[in-house]
Amino acid sequence: MIIAALALTGVLFAAQAHAQSMMPSINLSIGSGTKGGTETATAMKIFIFMTLLTVAPALILTMTCFTRVVIVLSFIRQAIGVHQTPPNQVIIGLSLFLSFFIMGPVFKDINENAIKPFFADQISQDDAFAKASMPLKAFMLKQTHKNDLQMMLKVAKPEEMPTTLETMPLSILVPSFILSEMKTAFEIGFLIYLPFVLIDMVVSMVLLTMGMMVLPPVVISLPFKLMLFVLVDGWNLIVGSLVSSFK
Repeated sequence: MIIAALALTGVLFAAQAHAQSMMPSINLSIGSGTKGGTETATAMKIFIFMTLLTVAPALILTMTCFTRVVIVLSFIRQAIGVHQTPPNQVIIGLSLFLSFFIMGPVFKDINENAIKPFFADQISQDDAFAKASMPLKAFMLKQTHKNDLQMMLKVAKPEEMPTTLETMPLSILVPSFILSEMKTAFEIGFLIYLPFVLIDMVVSMVLLTMGMMVLPPVVISLPFKLMLFVLVDGWNLIVGSLVSSFK
């Protein structure tokens, strides 16, 4: 029994030695020499690019004008009374492309001053992040209400109060920006609701006067609201006002 175990152990050691002799050698050194440094830089760039693709939806939601646009377009659909038209896919798609249009100058600035120099090995990763964050900070700070920013600073209680755009941390600026965007979107939604509410009130009064209390007023007011929205070219007015609100 002992002899068989020793023989089996010898066979296993021999097979392992043969496998190691047949396995190709792999160099796992990082940054050793010019070729190793270049491969490491390329791998880091691919890693950063894949990370940005992963967090891109969160960045679009929190650091661009997408929040205001999609909320306002949703208010329009609810104010008219057609809860499924346009569909959610159309609302989100239109909001996304409007956001790209509005954020075009900011994205161009980031591409010219941060992304291209970084991929050309002209600046470091930290410099690229700093230069990429500056246009976004300037855009968000311009759209952020002062009281929202002061509230977040009061809650965060930083050791040193930021006095310039460079010292303003994103952890404080981004929540302030989101709160301001939702507040502005709800203010725009309130103004959008007013003419449609008036139509509903007029239709309800007419039906009540005629004694047709069983007929839902929404059934009668919906064609009038659609006709009003089409006659005043509502989509053109809403989209133009949204784009202008960021200027």
